[in-house]
Amino acid sequence: MPQDNSPKSKSKAAPPQDKKRVESIADMNQDFAQWYTDVVRKAELAEYSKTGGCIIFRPYGFAIWELIRQHLDADLVATGHENVYMPMLIPEHMLQMEKDHIEGFAPEVAWVTHGGTEELTERFCIRPTSEVLFCAHYADTVQSYRDLPKLYNQWCNVMRWEKTTRPFLRTREFLWQEGHTAHATAEESLSEALLILDSYTKLAEEKLAIPVIRGQKTEREKFAGALSTYTIESLMHDGKALQSGTTHDFGDKFAKVFGIQYLDKNNQLQYAHQSSWGVSTRLIGGIIMVHGDNNGLVLPPPIAPIQTVIIPVAAHKPGVTEKAAELANLLKQAGIRTKVDTSDHSPGWKFAEYEMKGVPIRLEIGPRDIEANQCVLARRDTGEKTTASLENLETTVTQLLTDIRDNMYKKAAARLSQSTYTATSMDELKSILDTTPGFVKAMWCGSDACEVKIKEDATATSRCIPFQQERVGDTCLVCNKPSDKMVVWGRAY
Repeated sequence: MPQDNSPKSKSKAAPPQDKKRVESIADMNQDFAQWYTDVVRKAELAEYSKTGGCIIFRPYGFAIWELIRQHLDADLVATGHENVYMPMLIPEHMLQMEKDHIEGFAPEVAWVTHGGTEELTERFCIRPTSEVLFCAHYADTVQSYRDLPKLYNQWCNVMRWEKTTRPFLRTREFLWQEGHTAHATAEESLSEALLILDSYTKLAEEKLAIPVIRGQKTEREKFAGALSTYTIESLMHDGKALQSGTTHDFGDKFAKVFGIQYLDKNNQLQYAHQSSWGVSTRLIGGIIMVHGDNNGLVLPPPIAPIQTVIIPVAAHKPGVTEKAAELANLLKQAGIRTKVDTSDHSPGWKFAEYEMKGVPIRLEIGPRDIEANQCVLARRDTGEKTTASLENLETTVTQLLTDIRDNMYKKAAARLSQSTYTATSMDELKSILDTTPGFVKAMWCGSDACEVKIKEDATATSRCIPFQQERVGDTCLVCNKPSDKMVVWGRAY
């Protein structure tokens, strides 16, 4: 008779997921901002730095970023992109070359004015983004159509002088990737921007288990200097939006400023067309706020530094720690990131600790389990505990990790659907955002004046003009003029 290696159908009842079992963090339904800060610190993701406005990435938090980076970088390399690195400092005259660009960043720029004790003859800014450096490089290296396309990406830090600090969401220095490409035609640069948006969507939905709305930014909300900006928008547990990744089509606007020209196949001089795109460590904040609960983090398995933690029960008894180590080696060989906790803390303390850290699976093994050739598997996403045979355990755990990721996405998608509303008037829009925060779909005439009025009166911004359009009315919710654009509005981080 074939061995049944799946978790047994009988299982212990899962504890209610809305019940608060960790007293060291605030209740997310009472004080979401404090809950977020508590989780960041208690789960040892980051700590505030003595350098104002900046944070320290602790090993566990940095490991999450490294896994996000690995997934995205593999996708970028597979689509022909190459990693490079540009200087951190940008001469002032270069930043001033593109007027719209510098005006968009001017309030956030940090300046270097001295080298040692000597005042510099020209200031340098610490990069808020690296468009101008890439543009200058392309102007020097692109000569012929044979040199195109240039598909460059860099993983680096940037600095923007934020006035408030919220770990991962708003810090003066943060980590990100920024892609900057050059192409022969307008069609190619637009295609690139949309291709990368697909990569960002794949990262968010498949690896982070975060559903997103894809669309184009309005003229008011687009990136400074871009022809068009595209975005993925996600919804947090408290009903606020998080811009989770953007791509930009520059056309030949920057090329004309920086002189990026090439000889085409007909030996005619042409301007290159460019795109730019980036995601940052704010994705970690998104993971916390989409999936977390009152017991701490809930990490999607693809980016969990520890996917399975093994807790020996009655570890002092013969053979228990040895069996735990044997199972850990088995799971590691199957490519499952696994840790055995043999510290002298009690099992109860360990259970709470790894719940706080969001480890997807907790494996409990004790003398009786060993005798029965089984273990207990506890899911972080639901709290459910099942018994599983030790035979082919790696297959059971691998499947369970897939099930957890799928369930996390399904749960987040259901919340997104339930928290997306429609409005046909300003009063309705404001009422929804004040009483049941979330995304609001509404028609818009396309005028800047109406968008400004929504921002001022409802303290909401246009998140995007979704690619998947719906008719939720016939007229603009502000001016009542005929409208054929549906926009998603919301309050955002």
